Amino acid sequence: MAKQQTEVRELQEGSYVIIDDAACKINAYSTAKPGKHGSAKARVEAKGVFDGKKRSFSQPVDAKIWVPIIERKNGQVVSVDGDDMQVMDLETYETITMRIPEDADVSPDENIEYLEMEDQRKIV
Repeated sequence: MAKQQTEVRELQEGSYVIIDDAACKINAYSTAKPGKHGSAKARVEAKGVFDGKKRSFSQPVDAKIWVPIIERKNGQVVSVDGDDMQVMDLETYETITMRIPEDADVSPDENIEYLEMEDQRKIV
C-alpha cells in the first residue's frame, strides 16, 4: 500500500488516513487540550473510501500515523456490460474493468473521475 507517515496534528477534515489497514476519509477531527497528566489528544472519525465503513481513533497529537497516497484520475467509459464497465485511463490509455456503483448512471463515451490506490478503484 502506497503510504507516508505524518503526525496526527497535521490531519484535517477531508484528508485521508489509514485506520485498521483501510484507507479512510476524515469526517470529523477534534482535539482536547493538554491536561494535568498528559498531552493533547485528537479524536478522528472517518469513513472508508472503498468499503464505506465508519471508523474512529483517539491518539496524542504528536503520535505518528500512516496516510495513504490516493491518486485522482480521469477515464472514459468504453463499454457497459451488466454491473461492470470498461474504463480507459486518459493518461496511460490502459483499460480497466470497474464495478458500476448503484447510484451512478454511466454510458459509453462518458468521461468519469475516479480514485485509485494500488488495485482498488472507486468512481467519484
